[in-house]
Amino acid sequence: MAIYALREKTDFEFKLEALSTFCPNGCSVEEDEYYCVSDPKPSQEDLDAKIAELKAEHDAQEYARKRQYEYPSVQELVVALYDTDDKADIEAKRAAVKLKYPKP
Repeated sequence: MAIYALREKTDFEFKLEALSTFCPNGCSVEEDEYYCVSDPKPSQEDLDAKIAELKAEHDAQEYARKRQYEYPSVQELVVALYDTDDKADIEAKRAAVKLKYPKP
């Protein structure tokens, strides 16, 4: 999962992502207008539907974004590899985070 997926996205980012599926050769966005490079311009309805789909996918991963910030750090995990007590603490911390933010 890309790092940008772990935070909340802006409407503009959703629009660019949707446009990139319709305009794989590139596009530009100026305020409310958008232009595709050598690709047919999608209808506003198609674009809105794709944006809604992308937002739904993003919203479905909210639990993962919340977990990411509370999971043990990589440094904590590395230390836990060499210490049995630390490993048990890490496992308990991860279990608590998973319980706090369950998968839907």
